[in-house]
Formats: sequence, structure tokens, C-alpha cells
Amino acid sequence: MSRLDGSFARIRAQGGPGLVTYVTAGDPDAATSVRILVAIARAGADVLEVGVPFSDPLADGPVIQRASERALASGMTLAGALDVVRAVRREVDTPIVLFTYANPVVRMDASVFARSARDAGVDGVLILDHPIEEAEPLRSLLVEAGVDPIFLVSPTTSDERIRRSAELGRGFLYVISRLGITGVSDQVASGAAGLVTRVRAGAAGLPIALGFGISRPEHVLEACATADAAVVGSALVSVIAAHGSAADVDARAAGFVRWLKGTA
Repeated sequence: MSRLDGSFARIRAQGGPGLVTYVTAGDPDAATSVRILVAIARAGADVLEVGVPFSDPLADGPVIQRASERALASGMTLAGALDVVRAVRREVDTPIVLFTYANPVVRMDASVFARSARDAGVDGVLILDHPIEEAEPLRSLLVEAGVDPIFLVSPTTSDERIRRSAELGRGFLYVISRLGITGVSDQVASGAAGLVTRVRAGAAGLPIALGFGISRPEHVLEACATADAAVVGSALVSVIAAHGSAADVDARAAGFVRWLKGTA
């Protein structure tokens, strides 16, 4: 059983709520990223999402865009993000999913990337601008390396594309609750529960993680009423942005995760 399979099996056995946390590698610097990721894993994050900073994002809102800018300014690269994962993996066994764009992967070479991700301890990869029609040959390279290819679906994704994403994907399906860019919202998108129900019908048993706009414990509980896990990105990245220069930024991030999980 993969780490992702094991984590979602535990979430289901315990009745949730599951929490997937997003952190940009290299924000504010590589060493601090490692400390933050280790701390939030120990605080109860069920899956760690590690974002590779990219200069031309598609769906990232201002909070994560600024995090990418800080990370790029600190010298972070795809190879550097894999080094961050490698260091985190030495400390914790929590599943790690790498979020990136196609350009850095192509530049590294897809086969080199798949092997490097496996060797670093990556459990899953989501390439945000890589549609299912173009999933091969990278998908096969990831599967061969033992890394789960993860796909994203949205409110406008057809039932057929949901089924195809589930057929090609492993680990979980990432469902975005609304169209637009990432960011903190006052409430979970009104159609999120219905969307998760529709995705579940075509997901072939894959766990579902619901993201976009989730920032509070009540949001996590609401999301997990239908999904297996809630994804929190911008709200956590905002904590890091506010306290990135503080010696206890990792403890602050961990405290925020415990608050989200209801264990603070």
C-alpha cells in the first residue's frame, strides 16, 4: 500500500476530517520550508502538498503568487524543491505530493524527473497545466517509478473527463470547489457538496480532496462531509508570509494546522 493509500485509509477508518496542506517550497527559504513541512506533518496534516514556485502560474491567487516570488528570489528550483522533499522525508513518513507545472518538468526531462521524484520520497505528482489528453508519456514514467499521477477536476469538468481522470490517476482526485484563482473565502463554495457527489460517482473509488477557499475549521468539517479531505493552501501560506522571518514560524504553522484539525 502506498503512503497516500494508507493515509486516506486511516482518514476513512477514523471518520476524518482529512487535511491536505499546501506550502510553497523555498518560502521564505529552503531550510525554513523543511522546518515548516516537518512541523505541520507532526501537527496532524494527512498529506503534504509541496508547490514548486513558477513565474507564470495559471490559477494561483495573489497569496500563493507572492509565495512563489519569494521562493524564486531565494533561489528555489524544481531540483531544489526535490531537495526540500528529501530532507522532509528523512524526518516524517507523511505522504508528499509535488505540485508543479509542465515547463520545469520538460526542462529537467520527464524520465529524469520521475526517477528523481521517487528517489526524493515524493508520493504523488500533480502537474497543473497537464491535461489528461497529454498525460502520456509522463504518467507511465511516474507509475513505473512508483509515484502516483494525480489529476485535477473542476465544476466545469464533464462526467466523461472525471471518469478518465480517475482511470489515469492514483492516490486521490483533487477537486476545486469553484472556478477562478486560489484564495481565502468566507465560506465553502455553495455548489461544492453537489460537485463532490458528482465526482464521487465517476471516481472509481479514488479518494477526493476538495480545495479552493477553505481556511477555517468549520470549512474543513463542511468539506469533509462529502469529500475525504479538505485542501488548505492560501490560508496557511498567509501564516508563513506573516511570520516567515520569525524563529518560530514552524511552530506558528503547526498551531494553525492543529486549529484547522480541531486538535489545538
